Amino acid sequence: MAHLAIYTERSTIRSSVELTALSNFRAAAFELGHKADFLFKNELQYLRAYDAVLIRALTDPLNTAYVVARWAELAGKRVLDTSDSIRICCDKVAMYRRLTRAAVPMPVTRFLGEDRIDLRHASTLFEELGTPLVLKAPNSSFSAYVDKVTTREAFVRVGQRFLRRADRLVVQQYLPSHFDWRVITLHGRVLAVLQYRFAVDAWRTMERARDGAPTVVLGVPRDDAPPALLATAIAAAAAIGDSLYGVDLKEIDGDYVVIEVNDNPTIAATEEDQANPEIYAEIIRYLVDGEASFDDASFDDASFDDASFDDASSRGACSDGASAGGASSGGASSGAAPS
Repeated sequence: MAHLAIYTERSTIRSSVELTALSNFRAAAFELGHKADFLFKNELQYLRAYDAVLIRALTDPLNTAYVVARWAELAGKRVLDTSDSIRICCDKVAMYRRLTRAAVPMPVTRFLGEDRIDLRHASTLFEELGTPLVLKAPNSSFSAYVDKVTTREAFVRVGQRFLRRADRLVVQQYLPSHFDWRVITLHGRVLAVLQYRFAVDAWRTMERARDGAPTVVLGVPRDDAPPALLATAIAAAAAIGDSLYGVDLKEIDGDYVVIEVNDNPTIAATEEDQANPEIYAEIIRYLVDGEASFDDASFDDASFDDASFDDASSRGACSDGASAGGASSGGASSGAAPS
């Protein structure tokens, strides 16, 4: 029997779907013969008493969640997510460079420093990438510091505002769509497949319609998901690491383009678990048994062939404002998605 810690924060349990999901993780542990406790920021001194740690809180290298991940690793304990994953996914420039090296298909992307946020460079980018452009701060999440601009003046105004919290700006082509795909993976295996269907006239996941209607989450059975979608998502996750990820993609003319890879993806009850309620048990099994948990017959393997990814990857394109570039965060041309 393993004793697991589920690290969370008060802000994580403000809604019923978040609280229910946390309870589902603990119930899954009990059903598998293990113990699981919720652990909060003021209880970190007890981490040493646990065999593994599941982080269900906002991750950032400056947040307590990162300290929890690092401490668990130094103590030789399995943890989700890993500190490397947190560092990479919380810096979109680093993330996109990894996707680029792995030839993962993604929107055309440029990285700009403060000296390039001016009307002249704006004109060049509109000519090369089209209108509108999507601007993102490298450390944005949940669609914050992600905006869409259609004029040179708006480019300069928004870019300068975003650079107050970063030294680089991510600029991307806009890829319009009515929904984003989200594929949740763990150690190279698909746990869940979803569509985030945007509200009317919205272009990103966290945006509501004028009448207040939110994005609709639709679960898709893993066996029914397009093989090329799964192949592209798994390749994107592998470019980052082997932890727990939420890969956001757009479907463009039958091909799949990666918008971003999120560490610590949202798993909310009745939403991300719709088509795969076993997601809680699969994560708990991995925390206890590691890769050996995938030998369990109850863990359905994703079905795809390498050719599916090879066909899709030919669409990848990016460039850096000064050198080489990356991909896209959850936003516009990418519809901004939850983490």
